[in-house]
This record gives sequence, C-alpha cells and structure tokens, in this order.
Amino acid sequence: MTEVFFYILEDTAEQAPAHFACRLTEKAHGEGHRVFIHVADDAQAETLDRMLWSFRQGSFVPHATTADLTADDDLTPVVIGTGEPPTGFDDVLVNIAGDVGGFFSRFARHNEIVAPSQVADARQRYRFYKDRGYQLTTHKIPSR
Repeated sequence: MTEVFFYILEDTAEQAPAHFACRLTEKAHGEGHRVFIHVADDAQAETLDRMLWSFRQGSFVPHATTADLTADDDLTPVVIGTGEPPTGFDDVLVNIAGDVGGFFSRFARHNEIVAPSQVADARQRYRFYKDRGYQLTTHKIPSR
C-alpha cells in the first residue's frame, strides 16, 4: 500500500515548495528511485525544470518534462508533469500540484509538499488519505 508523507513547510517564500521538491527529488534519485513530480500547470513544470539544474551548486538531477519525454524512454529517472505519469513511474511521487491525482495509489511513496498558504487544503487531502486507510507521516520543515 502507498505510504503518504506530508511535508509542511514553514518557509513562506514563493519558490519554497519547488525548492523543497528539488531537494526531495535529488535525495530520492540519489537512492536509486524513479520520481514523478506532479505539478499544477506548464509554468510550474518549466520552473522545476530550470530549478533542478541550479537549485544547489554541484547538484545534478537528470530529468525531463512529460512534453519532452519520448515514448520509449525508460532511462530518464525523473519526470515532471501535469497529468497521468508515464508508464514505468510507480516508485516515488512528489506532489506540488495541490490536488489528489487519481494515480497516486500506484506509487510506493507519495510525498505532499505543503506551503504555509496551502495548509487548509492539505488538511482535506490528509483526511482523504486517512479515510482510505493509508499510512500517513507528517514532517514540519523549518525555514532555512
């Protein structure tokens, strides 16, 4: 069954959720996981695409957006997209879209990144997962 993790950010900066998504993705990739980053729209996908190259000096997270991914690509470890994840991505989901994607249960680990302004909506998602019996873990992430 999917494990669901909530990361409640204290940082109010506009890019804090995207920056934390990059950190979490880098860690998961470093541990050998394939990661799908679920975003709200194409603008957010473009932001993450740029940030994954530069969010930390010396970091390298090979990735593509779903728009740039070829159908037979089974080597790209990280994909950013707005809709249904590509085939082969069922390991780690990082959600900064602010919704419950209908595909979350196919992942082994689902990570919800919550900005301070999104806490009320995140509570509804928390109840959604809890009511369905998912194992939930919450982490409060202090400002850096």
